[in-house]
Amino acid sequence: MKIEHSEDQNMLREMVRDFAQNEVAPGAMERDESMEFPLELCRKCGELGLMGIMLPESYGGAGMDVTSYAIAVEEIAKVDGSMALSVQAHNGLGSGHILLSGSEEIKNKYLPSLASGERLAAWCLTEPGSGSDAGSMSTIAEKKGSSWVINGSKNFITHGTFGDVYVIMAKTDPSKGNKGITAFVAEKGWPGLVVGKKENKMGMRASDTTSITFENLEIPEENVLGEPGQGFTDALKILDKGRVVIGALALGLGQAAIDEAMKYALERKAFGKPISALQAIQWKIADSVTELEAARMLVYRAAWMHDQGMYAKAESSMAKLYASEAAWRACNQAIQIHGGYGYVKEYPVERFYRDVKLCQIGEGTSEIQREVIAGQVLAS
Repeated sequence: MKIEHSEDQNMLREMVRDFAQNEVAPGAMERDESMEFPLELCRKCGELGLMGIMLPESYGGAGMDVTSYAIAVEEIAKVDGSMALSVQAHNGLGSGHILLSGSEEIKNKYLPSLASGERLAAWCLTEPGSGSDAGSMSTIAEKKGSSWVINGSKNFITHGTFGDVYVIMAKTDPSKGNKGITAFVAEKGWPGLVVGKKENKMGMRASDTTSITFENLEIPEENVLGEPGQGFTDALKILDKGRVVIGALALGLGQAAIDEAMKYALERKAFGKPISALQAIQWKIADSVTELEAARMLVYRAAWMHDQGMYAKAESSMAKLYASEAAWRACNQAIQIHGGYGYVKEYPVERFYRDVKLCQIGEGTSEIQREVIAGQVLAS
């Protein structure tokens, strides 16, 4: 069996790699330090088609597949995890949910400006008291006349401050549990949508992450995504694809870290020879590149399955679980190979190490992925 990307996908990789090296990499360390959100880079990604990479051309998108999406995120992650996370969250969560469930009117209203990067999407699921257990959310939407009124709060929302279009999950019938959750679309500036504090994070520091509060936020009936009660089911479909691309993001970070470690090992001398000649260093590199190659197979197999329209719930979770943990181990080994220099901010492996941790948490923790995988294989 041979996994091989198409000529168009290889061209995309080269294009994104050039963009990442020339536009994203400069200033990445400074943005991390200051927590500055790269809004202008998001606009440039839009010009390249990366902010609507999977949206159909009829809505202004690039019309590409999940594999292409994963390739783009992986290449950006090799220089800046925060920027890669913005591309991933905008495409896979906010825009993706509108594409999946929105009416034709809603798609035409929002998707073209999201595809161009003119506007950013934020996806509001997690709450202060409900993360992995999303079904226990407390945000409520009540029908009042021809509108819905939302009250509650969300936490850890990517693009919370800079978002223009918000996809919000809220309970419309608490008696039905997960089947009583509905998705809505709101816009920046609407009365009752209040942006909270910006989180001061360990990693992905240039990615905008905030809390959001809804205080009698009124949503018109036409801004419901799908049928009432369908929101949670659709959110799980969104997360399946999203997990594959989080795996690609982790893969990019892990590969970048071990590439830096190999370069350092060839240059750094100890005991009269480059440390790359030491077996202890060689084994760290060998283990890391082997695990990353295995992760690459899992990520791109799951992406391919989605592109073929196949059911890939377990495979998506396997990709995210293994890639995120293998990448974390690679980043950890890269720090160790650098020694004391790996512990200072002058070298990028320190940032990769902090950034990659989120991949074991966001869009379903490693523990949740194990639950999903076990549930799928035990039911088969």
